[in-house]
Amino acid sequence: MNRFSKEEMKEWKNFLIGYRFALNEMNTKLTILNEEFEMIHHYNPIEHIKSRMKSPDSIIRKMNHKGLVITQENVEANIRDIAGIRITCSFTKDIYAIVDALKQQDDIRILEVKDYIQNPKPNGYRSLHIITEIPVFFSNHKRWMKVEIQIRTVAMDFWASLEHKIYYKFDGEVPGHILHDIKQSADMIAELDKKMESINEEVNILKSQAESINQ
Repeated sequence: MNRFSKEEMKEWKNFLIGYRFALNEMNTKLTILNEEFEMIHHYNPIEHIKSRMKSPDSIIRKMNHKGLVITQENVEANIRDIAGIRITCSFTKDIYAIVDALKQQDDIRILEVKDYIQNPKPNGYRSLHIITEIPVFFSNHKRWMKVEIQIRTVAMDFWASLEHKIYYKFDGEVPGHILHDIKQSADMIAELDKKMESINEEVNILKSQAESINQ
């Protein structure tokens, strides 16, 4: 954003820092949620949390791509992933448990849900994306800030990471047979997720039965 004056730069920094605060707030909520699961259910649904902020250059590129005038109002209204969090879980059911728990919190607004697990992208990509709003309290006002949350299993995350690297190597022009193999591997990983979840459920049943016998 070096096209702006020093005063404008200051205004943009003040505008964007709200998203950083929103990330901090959401990370705290997720940490509490995970610790509560551990305390009550003796199980952590969240394996890893990673947060990121979209860079000013990335915001400008996205606004230009949309053909929009770059103002704070336009950015706030049209770019919903300035602040982003990625959560990895062990099992698919954990993903929906986390979303349900977030929906129960009255200071989180769920604006949009995109379920690419039930409806994978053509290339095989699977993940659950939600756009949320969370209040950030400043010294003299409150702002509702958007945070995008992507939730996926460890296996889905592994596939997405490698798929991204492959696309980068081919500069987006990936040969057809490799695209086929990428899609096939995504389907295999989806089956692996189902199998591991089934095994986990069986283990839980056996554990519960053993505890009942020992009582």
